[in-house]
Amino acid sequence: MATHYKIFIALLLAGTLVSGGFLFAPKSQNNTLTLRLGHAVDLEHAVHKSLVYFKQELNNISDGSLDLEIYASGQLGSERDLIELLQIGSLAMAKVSAGPLEAFVPKMQIFSLPYVFNDAEHFWRVIESDLGKELLLSPLAVDLRGMAFFDGGSRSFYTCPKAVSNPDDLAGMKIRVMKSKSAVELMGELGASATPISFGELYTALQQGVVDGAENSPITYYKARHYEICKNFTLDEHNTIPGIVMFSEKIWRQLNDQQKGWIQSAMDKTVMFQRDLWASDTQVALDALEAAGINIIYPDKTPFQDRVKNYKSSFQGTDVGDILNRIDQQR
Repeated sequence: MATHYKIFIALLLAGTLVSGGFLFAPKSQNNTLTLRLGHAVDLEHAVHKSLVYFKQELNNISDGSLDLEIYASGQLGSERDLIELLQIGSLAMAKVSAGPLEAFVPKMQIFSLPYVFNDAEHFWRVIESDLGKELLLSPLAVDLRGMAFFDGGSRSFYTCPKAVSNPDDLAGMKIRVMKSKSAVELMGELGASATPISFGELYTALQQGVVDGAENSPITYYKARHYEICKNFTLDEHNTIPGIVMFSEKIWRQLNDQQKGWIQSAMDKTVMFQRDLWASDTQVALDALEAAGINIIYPDKTPFQDRVKNYKSSFQGTDVGDILNRIDQQR
């Protein structure tokens, strides 16, 4: 209740609550329809820069009749809050991780499973296949429309003070995870104690020793300055969880075909921009981490993969297991 009250106040102060509860309205001075988009990362992150690019492309392709207002850094709440705002039509767009989305769309759990993809090439082959398109549109059942997958890299462990070279090193360690059932289960399989904490609170949690580490991409580890506290980064790359740009289906249905075409066209261009930017920013982050003296570990992934085999097998006979088999066929 308190969280939703804070969101309501934030929206009210931002002047974005309008008739009908929608967070978009034509600007009468130039007949521009403005869509509001929320996300949780900071202004220097590759995701935010890519969404700024999307805003520019959308404005250009629509000759100024469509515009975008971006609410960054969790201004409108957590990713779960953003998803709920999309569902009720109080927000037009959001970029969220597939992790929190699995609570609404169980099939999205596939991305939280460990070692599903061989490498980046295999990942993108699946994403661009018919299966990828099916997964992107699966949230329609809960009034959410997937517009595009964003590269989110692979998640790896960063810890303090002890380094992690194999699963045994995780025993007894408190590792921050997203608020995702699958993330909690995975940490248990690897021997760690999962501690769900919102990303905005993680720096302080690491600083105060509430958790012994976390897991994320090199970009996020670097950009969030978590390396200032946790000096060990283990590139075990246990799962590959993409970002997803979502659209409120309730608002989408109110747009005309031309507006829908403009939005999708601008997003298609943005996907390629984001993918290139993510790759370059990942290398920049790794170089900067090395220069900062971070202990970057490239472990043998086999012990990690062996530890989670039974966990992955437990999904056989379910919808997620069927998806996993289809992904395996594309190796």
